[in-house]
Amino acid sequence: MVTIDSKQIAHAVSQFRASFKTRDFIFHDGRDLRRFSIAGRTQAALAGVAGITLCFSAYGVVHAAAGAVQMTGALGTPKSPEAKLDALRHELASMQVKVDRIKHAAEVHAARIEQRQALIAAVLSGARNTNLALNTPTLDAATTAAAADVVAPLTRAEARQAALALRVRYVAEQRYLRTADHFRRLGLAPERIIAQGGVGGPYEPVNTTQTVPEANADAQFRSLFMTWKKLETLEKAVIAIPATQPVTNVTFSSLFGVRSDPFRGTAAMHAGIDIPGAVGTPIYATADGIVGRAERSGGYGNLVEINHGRGIATRYGHLSKILVTPNMRVTRGQLIALMGSTGRSTGSHLHYEVRIDGQAVNPMPFLQTADYLSPARDVKPVQVVAGPTDAAN
Repeated sequence: MVTIDSKQIAHAVSQFRASFKTRDFIFHDGRDLRRFSIAGRTQAALAGVAGITLCFSAYGVVHAAAGAVQMTGALGTPKSPEAKLDALRHELASMQVKVDRIKHAAEVHAARIEQRQALIAAVLSGARNTNLALNTPTLDAATTAAAADVVAPLTRAEARQAALALRVRYVAEQRYLRTADHFRRLGLAPERIIAQGGVGGPYEPVNTTQTVPEANADAQFRSLFMTWKKLETLEKAVIAIPATQPVTNVTFSSLFGVRSDPFRGTAAMHAGIDIPGAVGTPIYATADGIVGRAERSGGYGNLVEINHGRGIATRYGHLSKILVTPNMRVTRGQLIALMGSTGRSTGSHLHYEVRIDGQAVNPMPFLQTADYLSPARDVKPVQVVAGPTDAAN
């Protein structure tokens, strides 16, 4: 710290005052000589006022000169009108690049939100045959930084969607488990239905600049998408499940399994169920598929066999009339034939079989789960009654 001595101050003041001594002036006004004096103190005061005025005047001059120099470009390289125009164009181009980046970022975020919302809606509504994809491009670091403030509301919306996707995925997984359980009860392995085809190709790494939250949200939605695809595949396979009644009113005269052969009286395996009815009773396809056989076939008499895909097939025997042809595509509930008593039969009835990978299985579980697999169709209770039988097998 600097210490100022009072004696030094007093000495400086005395020297300053000594510089301004009392001075006498003689003035001639044209007639007389006049004498007047100006004290040293008065001279010092006038000198101080003049100094301050001079300082302010000098500051004003310097400031004005600097402004003029800046305006004229005297201190730098003078710019021509063309150079100034080029500089302006460059600045506008930079602004346009930034605007384009912000616009692109907003479009990417909006498309991402739209795709993810469509996926959530499809899972919750159980929609099928829906074209969904998660293929929005990623954003580079420069674009993300430039658009951060503008797309902040969209980013928050994506975060809320990611939280919702976690809950929706749980709902989808529970629905898948319930559907898979019904398939297993029918003797069908869900794994054979949702098996994926082979994939491959050359490895091409992707240089991504996603932040951790963005990467987590993206992974969350891709997991939801795969769950939805698995569920959709399983639920779409329902059309291949013979889960509707082949006739309007169902009663049984003979069930699946070992029974007494109606012609020989000995134990024999019955590969289907017998549904009695009048000749000409309409027979309907129990699932979508393609007609494999529509012909006369031994003990079956007139036979229609429909391939439903995934190794599932149904057979309709003892028909009085066939209304379809081989390789014809049919849909669930479509009229395919009329009931009769052709082949090895004791009277008018339908011999109905369900086969998986060529092996006959009990058709009853399929009819009993029709209320689950085909909820839009009323399934009437069935009963076993005495009536015509066959020995088609």
